Amino acid sequence: MSDIIILANFCFDFSPNDNGRFLYIARMLAEKHSVEIITSDFFHTEKRFRNKAAAEWPFKVTFLHETGYSKNVCLKRFYSHYIWGKSVKKYLEKRKKPDVIYCAVPSLSAPLAAAKYCEKNDIRFVIDVQDLWPEAFQMVVNIPVISDIVFFPFKTLANGIYKRADAICAVSQTYVERALKVNSKCKKYESVFLGTNLETFDANAANNKVERSKDDGLRLAYCGTLGSSYDLTCVIDALDIVKKRGIQPPKFIVMGDGPDKERFEEYARKKDVDADFVGRMPYDKMCGMLRSCDINVNPISHGAAQSIINKHADYAASGLPVLSTQECKEYRHLVKEYQMGFNCKNGDANDLADKLVKLIENAELRRKLGANARKCAEEKFNRAYSYQNIIRLILE
Repeated sequence: MSDIIILANFCFDFSPNDNGRFLYIARMLAEKHSVEIITSDFFHTEKRFRNKAAAEWPFKVTFLHETGYSKNVCLKRFYSHYIWGKSVKKYLEKRKKPDVIYCAVPSLSAPLAAAKYCEKNDIRFVIDVQDLWPEAFQMVVNIPVISDIVFFPFKTLANGIYKRADAICAVSQTYVERALKVNSKCKKYESVFLGTNLETFDANAANNKVERSKDDGLRLAYCGTLGSSYDLTCVIDALDIVKKRGIQPPKFIVMGDGPDKERFEEYARKKDVDADFVGRMPYDKMCGMLRSCDINVNPISHGAAQSIINKHADYAASGLPVLSTQECKEYRHLVKEYQMGFNCKNGDANDLADKLVKLIENAELRRKLGANARKCAEEKFNRAYSYQNIIRLILE
């Protein structure tokens, strides 16, 4: 039996509906090993401090303090992560030495502290790259030359983590390759999509079925953050274009919350587009709502650092065709390889409208592409199989 630490800043809420990657992995490992999740006492998703201990899980959960913040991009957030990193360093130094630390990246300060701790104590250090920092922040604050200077220290932190890893896992091959650029010793690496448990998704969808009348028109679904990385204005423009062509556009169902929610709502009103902003939903309810729709949209903004993300798994699991403006070659290839929808020109509302009309006017095409999406989910996104690769990487 191995003593394994899972170090992850951005865990979900540890509720029965928690569909987070790290909770899922902890459950798998806890069947044969001693497992401890070390996470923050600040719940990033809802910007509040946690108020629930997780004693009911078959592993230990430790909440370490950070100061908290109100916005995704602000100085308080960087300071908060710095404090959490100090909390992690202090905790590791007094804890019994583990056999393995499996560490989510980002954030950066705590993973770097863990990397140095493992290097000093000859402990296996496995990273799981969830996002690229500071690249993701530079997309939001992109001032030529100045941004490069400001974010250089963060790039140094990231490189310090990547180069110390004994094994590298990431949510996409794009992220694996970024880490390998500065790691010359790592022989073991895996690209494992965030994915979802298809049995859970299907059960959630069945138990939370959204009834629709025969008179309902089509529905276009988006789920995720409402922020600068997601170009919902392009989607609203496309729906407006479809309407002006004399074609009934689908109702836009927007699941999620974020700093730009009010801006997107106001823009939909301005364009007189039928949009229902339902807010953030529990995962089981979201599965039901997603399955009730007809088409998914993946409107990633120009220059965004995202690669393969949470919504891709849920979109594929829903068995619906996808319209994607994402520039990431890895996801564009997946859409094309499985013929599960259409890749659209980034930021081009007319091109998005053209592809949307094809789906509106052809029910058989929607069915065919949706079946291909489900096949993709079964082959690429099903955690029951894909996460075995993570377990092997941690334990080897």
